[in-house]
Amino acid sequence: MIYRIAVPSPLRRLFDYLPPADIDKPIPVGSRVLVPFGRRQVIGVVAATASTSEFPLSKLKKLQEVLDETPLLPKALLNSLMWAADYYQHPFGEVFAAALPTKLRSLQLEKKPQLQWNLADPHTLETSLGALNRAKRQQQLLQFVADNQPALTRALKHEGFSNSLINQLADKGLICSQIASTEALVEFKPTTTTLAAKPLPLNDQQAAIVQAIEKKLDTYACYLIHGVTGSGKTEIYMQLMDQCLRSGKQCLILIPEIGLTPQTIARFTARFSVPIAVLNSGLNDSERLEGWNQARLGIAAIIIGTRSAVFTPMKNPGLIIIDEEHDSSFKQQDSFRYSARDFALVRGKAENIPVILGSATPSLESLANCRAGKSELLKLDKRAGNAKPAAITLVDTADSYMNHGFADTTLDAITMHLSKGAQVLVFLNRRGFAPVVSCQSCGWIAECINCTSYFTLHSNPRGLLCHHCNATRPIPRVCENCQSRDLASVGIGTQQIEEFLEKQLVGFPVIRIDRDSTRRKNSLDAKLKLVEQGEPCVLVGTQMLAKGHHFPNVSLVAILDADGGLFSADFRGIEHMGQTIIQVAGRSGRATRRGEVIIQSRHVSHESLQLLTTKTYSDFADSLMTQRREAGLPPFAHLGLIRIDAPAINHAVEFANRVNKHAKSLVSSNGYESDLIGPLPAPMEKRAGRYRLHLLIKSPHRVHLQSLLTQLCQVLEDANKPSSVKWSIDVDPHDLI
Repeated sequence: MIYRIAVPSPLRRLFDYLPPADIDKPIPVGSRVLVPFGRRQVIGVVAATASTSEFPLSKLKKLQEVLDETPLLPKALLNSLMWAADYYQHPFGEVFAAALPTKLRSLQLEKKPQLQWNLADPHTLETSLGALNRAKRQQQLLQFVADNQPALTRALKHEGFSNSLINQLADKGLICSQIASTEALVEFKPTTTTLAAKPLPLNDQQAAIVQAIEKKLDTYACYLIHGVTGSGKTEIYMQLMDQCLRSGKQCLILIPEIGLTPQTIARFTARFSVPIAVLNSGLNDSERLEGWNQARLGIAAIIIGTRSAVFTPMKNPGLIIIDEEHDSSFKQQDSFRYSARDFALVRGKAENIPVILGSATPSLESLANCRAGKSELLKLDKRAGNAKPAAITLVDTADSYMNHGFADTTLDAITMHLSKGAQVLVFLNRRGFAPVVSCQSCGWIAECINCTSYFTLHSNPRGLLCHHCNATRPIPRVCENCQSRDLASVGIGTQQIEEFLEKQLVGFPVIRIDRDSTRRKNSLDAKLKLVEQGEPCVLVGTQMLAKGHHFPNVSLVAILDADGGLFSADFRGIEHMGQTIIQVAGRSGRATRRGEVIIQSRHVSHESLQLLTTKTYSDFADSLMTQRREAGLPPFAHLGLIRIDAPAINHAVEFANRVNKHAKSLVSSNGYESDLIGPLPAPMEKRAGRYRLHLLIKSPHRVHLQSLLTQLCQVLEDANKPSSVKWSIDVDPHDLI
């Protein structure tokens, strides 16, 4: 038998190997193996088996070691990963590596035996519990072992019991351990008691959606829940999850941002009395491996994670939920450029389980899938409970005096809401103190030498920072062009807003939430807890505040600059702007307080802003759909973006022209219905010292685009070029910048 191995390398193919001499039974597909690759030893994954090879058997190397007795990647997940490698035109080995925790890809992984714990003497349990009456945590641990024995160490730690606590009970002779003979000792089982708290009552719309989906929980279907902000989508998720959990099935919930994780965990922990695993970039390698194994072995009933959690294996998959499905965070923007939302649909079909997409502002692609009959659209057009829609006001700032970015009417509204004991959210999607430092004498602007971009002025830490390559420099004392000392900051950022409001609103806390203020671990959670106390305060933040947060005491949202997406170089700019405005506005008036939204703009008559503020998101989306159809853009066409970059502009241009020539030849010879746009400089022509060019391929037929890219990939891999020239392919790009 010949084993086809996915080896982490830039080559887009599988590699054939022979079995080790000392193995007399087949190696399961989906298992890790140690293989010789060039002069190295690497960990690969068995992707397939074959009886023949295109290479002579005498030239095939042997596998060195089989690392897993049972497959780490189940068949349905493995097949989905194979699809992803083909569809996103990415090397198989790198795709499989992305699906494994770092520690499972490391040759230095320590293989520590897993311990399981039992009561030393079950007959003395009651006496022992009584003796531990003054040591509550030890008492709780002993009771947990009694209820779950044999209990794995990982299960004890998942419940919050530390090594020292376990050792204390062991030293007292109350529990004893042995090496576990199998890992699946505490697999989540069907149960009638999954709830820790009663579900909330559903309104008619919510109940109709639950009834429509629960009839088909045992088969694949895709549902798009389009519900206005605060309409109770999460309650629908939880009631459907309860149905799955009762039958012993696992639920995977994807959220767009790590910042939503604590809030999401708290809500699901309060509702469900089942094990929950968390997977996001904030975990260290050991924590991530622990959560991944809990999902794979069926120990965790609920898995909550960000984008890459979509690759997590589940022993008993039952339901996949993508919350805020429109969010661009679900699209990986470098290396393996996959869409977690789209991959979830492919995986759901392979697992034969339903996939639920939820959003107050669905993507045009998801809406188009509903119109094409690929998904079912379910609408919630009223808020849950007694919450009323927020009143929206457009403030024209074109000819108004602005006080640090605020119109007078906006400042008056903020003061009024705070005086009534409410909270206020001020949104500006611009970090730092000011976006530009400029000379007032000659017009010189402090520009990053590595990027086609200006330095951003930061007040804490004080200095200039490039938000694209992270280059820093001190604030200049004189103009580098004319030596004038007449330098000034231009524009506003969240740091300047924070500083201004602290002086303007004495006695009210100002809490800034952006990437700079939340770099330290748990800092975001700490800031959100301050808000959750409900005391009057002002939140100042970027798009981190736009996604799914529940702030019941926020009654006013002020959006300071709504114009950013109106004139974007990216055709999705207006769509993203509209989604952001609706999402941010939705943070207001979510409980008993009536919400108010103020949107400042210099273009209040713009059609998109008028639709957003006087009509519904559906009307806004319909307008964009018409524009996209007329322009032949997604979702009415399919895109592939070839990115080329190099330190020397001439090298990048020369290679890009060769790629374009090959692409034209393939289009002509194969009759592909495809348009080639470029090569052109990227909207940000230079980033981190590298010049960037784009070649965009557009086709109304996905099969034409895929066939062209597959052939073009082979040409690109074999092409002679300077080693400094890099290229990549982005299928269904979300970012054209």
